[in-house]
Amino acid sequence: MTDTILQARNLVKHFKANAGFLRPGDTVHAVDGVSLDIRRGETFAIVGESGCGKSTLARLLMRLLIPTAGEVEFDGSPISDIKGADLRQLRRDLQFIFQDPFSSLNPRLTVGKLIAEPLELHVPDLTAAQRQERVADILSKVGLMPEHADRYPHEFSGGQRQRIGIARALASGPRVIIGDEPVSALDVSVQAQVINLLGDLGRDLDLTLVIIAHDLAVIRHMSDRVAVMYLGQIVETGPTDAVYETARHPYTRLLLDSIPVAEHGATRTAKPIAGETPSPLNPPTGCRFHPRCPHAQDLCKTETPVLSDDAHGVACHFWREIAETPARAAPKPRSRGAQTRFDLYRAASEGETIVTRNQQGNSE
Repeated sequence: MTDTILQARNLVKHFKANAGFLRPGDTVHAVDGVSLDIRRGETFAIVGESGCGKSTLARLLMRLLIPTAGEVEFDGSPISDIKGADLRQLRRDLQFIFQDPFSSLNPRLTVGKLIAEPLELHVPDLTAAQRQERVADILSKVGLMPEHADRYPHEFSGGQRQRIGIARALASGPRVIIGDEPVSALDVSVQAQVINLLGDLGRDLDLTLVIIAHDLAVIRHMSDRVAVMYLGQIVETGPTDAVYETARHPYTRLLLDSIPVAEHGATRTAKPIAGETPSPLNPPTGCRFHPRCPHAQDLCKTETPVLSDDAHGVACHFWREIAETPARAAPKPRSRGAQTRFDLYRAASEGETIVTRNQQGNSE
C-alpha cells in the first residue's frame, strides 16, 4: 500500500466560453499543469488569492469536474472515467464540505434526514432504528445534540450549519474529506471552533483532509503540508512550517507579509500585494507572477519556471537570490496582549484565555 492516497498529475482544466460576457471561443485557464501528492492521514492545504483556481482544483480532485488533460488517482486508481458502482464507491470514500453551509443544505429536510440520506445510499442494509442511532452518534461527534435531528437548517447559526455540513460529509464513512473554504463564511471565533473540530475528527477517525483556503492563519494552525497556488499553477509546496518560516517564492512571501496583527497599536500593518491578478483568459507568458513580482527579470517574462521536486518545492528562477533578501520583520507588539491570528487559533485550541487590548489600552 502506497503512502499517497490522492494524486494529481499534470492536471489541466480549461473552460470554453459559449455565453455571457465572454466572447465565443475564449478559454478560461482555470487550472494549468498542477501535480501534487496527498498522503494518508495528513491535512493538506491549498491556498491562494480568489480566482487562482483552487476551488476548481478541489472539484477536479473530487471528480465533480472532468479534467481537460491530466489525471487524478485515488488510492492508485484513475478516477476520471469511472462510472456506476465504482463512482458510488468513490463518493462514499471521498466527501466534500462546501463553502456556504446554508446553500449546501436542503431547507425542506430536517437535519436528521440530511444526515441519513448518505446512509440510505451507501449503507442500505441499516434498519431505520440503526440509521437513527448512527445519526445521533454523528451529531455528537460534531458537537451537536441528538434532538437537533428534528430541526431544519434555518433554525441554526452559521457555525452550527457548518457542523451539520461536516456531519453529512462524515455519514458515509469517508477516507478523504475536501473542504472548500469551510470556515470563510463564519465569524472568527466560530472559525476557531470549526477548525479545531476538523482537526480532532481527522485524528480520531484517521481521515485525510484537503483544505482550500485563502486565510493563511487558518492554514498555519491546522495543516501538515501546504501548496501555494497562483493563476492556475502551484508555485510553492512543502511542510507548513518550512513554507511559513522560510518562504521561497516571492508570491508566498508577499502573502505572508499581508497577514495583519490582531491588535491596535502593533508596529506592522498589512501590506497588500501590488497590482491585480492577470486574467485567466490570457495568462502572462513565462512566470505568471512576473507582472506583480518585485524581483522579476527578463528571463521571468519568457521562460516558465518548473516546480522543483524536493520536499520544499518552488517554481521560481531566482528563489535562491531572493531568499538572501531579508523578509519583513515579524510583528513587534507594543504590549504583551498583542496577538496574531495564528496565536488566537492556537490559544483557542488549547483552552487558553485570550487577552487583547482596545485602543485605550484596557483589557477585553
